[in-house]
Amino acid sequence: MREVQITVPIQVFAFEELSEEDRSLIEQAKAMTLTSYSPYSRFQVGAALRLADGQVFRGSNQENAAFPSGLCAERTAFFAAAANAPEVPPVALAIAAQTKGAFLKDLVAPCGACRQSLLEAEVRYKQPIRVLLYGTEGVYVIPSVRDLLPLTFDGSELA
Repeated sequence: MREVQITVPIQVFAFEELSEEDRSLIEQAKAMTLTSYSPYSRFQVGAALRLADGQVFRGSNQENAAFPSGLCAERTAFFAAAANAPEVPPVALAIAAQTKGAFLKDLVAPCGACRQSLLEAEVRYKQPIRVLLYGTEGVYVIPSVRDLLPLTFDGSELA
């Protein structure tokens, strides 16, 4: 037997330490929490995805009484970008969440389905997507979606 250690580089910033561009992306993600349709979980998630050309696509979670029929904020933002600007690679994604009228103290991370979908975008565009996970106590900055899903299935196995 051998043991493998997987490490993930994560930087934690105070919101004020971020660049203006990153703060703006987070503010847009926070604003999108207000468009969430989440009558069942009451967990409002917003996402903002910046593309290489500066365009920003936003999304929020959309629930449904048939729970698997809903969609997460991250994928609503990414799918809108892919449908409207398919040739422009995404470069950064900000995610924020609130419940009971308050933003979370700790970060909220993408679910497994969102991680897989965003990993596909990194593979498709052959470049990393920075991920900004907002919490009122700090913002986690992850250099690549691959860092959130280190043991990946990215389609190269199908060749």
